[in-house]
Amino acid sequence: MTTLFVTHRDCRLHDMGEHHPECPARLAAIEDQLIASGLMNHLQQEDAPVATAEQLERVHDAGYLDAIEAAAPSEGWVHLDPDTAMNSHTLSAALHAAGAGVLAVDRVMAGAAENAFCSVRPPGHHALRGRAMGFCVINNIAVAAAHALEQHGLERVAIVDFDVHHGNGTEGIFTGDDRVLMVSTFQHPFYPYSGTEGRSARMVNIPLAAYSGGKAFRAAVEQHWLPALEAFGPQMLFVSAGFDAHREDDLAMLQLVEADYAWVTEQLMAVARKHAQGRIVAMLEGGYSLSALGRSVAVHLKALAGL
Repeated sequence: MTTLFVTHRDCRLHDMGEHHPECPARLAAIEDQLIASGLMNHLQQEDAPVATAEQLERVHDAGYLDAIEAAAPSEGWVHLDPDTAMNSHTLSAALHAAGAGVLAVDRVMAGAAENAFCSVRPPGHHALRGRAMGFCVINNIAVAAAHALEQHGLERVAIVDFDVHHGNGTEGIFTGDDRVLMVSTFQHPFYPYSGTEGRSARMVNIPLAAYSGGKAFRAAVEQHWLPALEAFGPQMLFVSAGFDAHREDDLAMLQLVEADYAWVTEQLMAVARKHAQGRIVAMLEGGYSLSALGRSVAVHLKALAGL
């Protein structure tokens, strides 16, 4: 089983200032853990390209893309929202982060890899069609899913989001698109204070109370996600892989551990084998405790690679 690992050096240069939790060290922590564990030797590695305007405009307004390009500073920082800033490398990082998902889709659809993980930043699932939000500039998972639909002609894709925060941007982009099923869990009430209204058969959002652990998470997956995925029969799975629901992550209050991430990955792989020829593209979202992040990504990748 071939698992593709996609990243780009510019994703480490995006920096929103000292003490910001969404920091360059996140990617270093992941790669350090993969190297130390020997997992990196089992992964096929590629550098991410830049996403094209056509690929981005499937999910973002052209005016918004022009605005972030115009806002990009040559030095210092420019804030797009109170939590989201650009430095001189952010635009390149964001374009490569989105391009990573596009490349992953192309490789998986071609059969060059069975699945893929994109170790990129800035993350994306809060980014709306026309606005940056919550550390996110471009909605990477939405760009990837739209590419699978439009470029590769898939008729049904599923987006799975287990970040501790609701993926409001992804939901907003695909609400009303019957080709897309989104299933998610998230702490509630919690930022961005969404996800519990307007639920439908295509938006299966399961809020979890603060301090919920693996038992509640696994029940949500078994009782809600898996039946919805089975009924939908996705031809490809996309994973917004945020690891900030880990009990060591100080930015939230869920209590997941590595075993929960390994378990949910295995459940998703079973769905993908049955309905999607094993095709999964996962993209990094949150996860701010560096040690927990590295360990969690490692077990996620170990499961994807069948090791």
